[in-house]
Amino acid sequence: MAVLLLGGCNSVKRNQKFLARGNYDQAIELAVKKLQKDKTLARNEEHIVLLEEAYKKANDEDQRQINFLKKENNLKSKRQLYYLYQGLERRQQLIRPLLPLYISSEGRNARFKMKDYSDEAIAAKQVLGEALWNQSDRFLQTNDKMQARTAYELLSELEDLGLGYMGLSQKLDDALYLGTDFVFVTLNNRSGQIMPRQLERELLDFNTYGLDNFWTQYHNERNPNIDYDYGIALNFRQIEFSPERISEKEVRRTKRIKDGWEYKRNREGKIMKDEEGNPIKVDIYTTVSAILTITEQFKAATVGGNVVYRDLNQGRDIDRFPMGTEFIFENVFATFRGDERALSDDDLLLVENRFVPFPNNAQLLLDASDDIKGRLKEILRNNTL
Repeated sequence: MAVLLLGGCNSVKRNQKFLARGNYDQAIELAVKKLQKDKTLARNEEHIVLLEEAYKKANDEDQRQINFLKKENNLKSKRQLYYLYQGLERRQQLIRPLLPLYISSEGRNARFKMKDYSDEAIAAKQVLGEALWNQSDRFLQTNDKMQARTAYELLSELEDLGLGYMGLSQKLDDALYLGTDFVFVTLNNRSGQIMPRQLERELLDFNTYGLDNFWTQYHNERNPNIDYDYGIALNFRQIEFSPERISEKEVRRTKRIKDGWEYKRNREGKIMKDEEGNPIKVDIYTTVSAILTITEQFKAATVGGNVVYRDLNQGRDIDRFPMGTEFIFENVFATFRGDERALSDDDLLLVENRFVPFPNNAQLLLDASDDIKGRLKEILRNNTL
């Protein structure tokens, strides 16, 4: 009982602080939460009183704001006006299911002035929608990329209002097109080596780079109907392959191991026994050896070049970044002569390996594609347009 009373007192004090600070909607939400559990409890009567006061003050404050905003004539005030009416209706919806709320100490029901705000809300929505449409139109007429992006945001807000404006979808498409940076990506292989077509396609597929930028589109095929803003050139100037190398080395392995047991004997050759009369056994150790031949296969591909960012409207390079990577094919296996017991666990793993055919140059480049794309992704993410 004491814990329940203490919890009730704490929530009342918290609500009183909300009221004193002008946080009326927080006070309303806390009181409603308490009363939804049981509005007839005696200890919840204070919450009813606080709810009545917070509701009146919140509505009075909103009405003062509405009267002021009606005198202004800008998009911000029209937006605030619409959402104030939404807030007034939401506040009523919170309280209406709890009514009536009886204040036994005063012998009356709590008073909550309810009003139908639907006409005002609809009118405010229409005014806001018209303002969004007109403002977006002014932004689009500037043909400025940043203004077009702002227009797109306004038109998206208008779409959310659900007013059914004719031509809204087309206008959104226009704003999106005008606000987008179009980037033409090219791959230039000046290395003197043939690059597999599959690798070229993978490098030019910018959808796989995870570049999350709504306002930038990358094209690897030129669209004649688009005026591209920027260009990115992937320049490969060096593609080299090392010779296929096989190296061998022999290593001797020796190990002292237990190789059975025998009875312990005294100088006369008789079997010795322990205190309980049992024959004494001793381990026999022997040294075993093996020759391990370790074979290493090695081949490497080295790729070098740069990434150049270019402003196509101004016809100048913006920046360039070095791009290089090395991919190594390596295989290690082993054979042995002698006693297998002399080998370590690592030796045995190498013995299980086998010779692997060397990849050709094209395959080695394809195997290196993840490394090349990783370097490209790092450059593109760190240097957005």
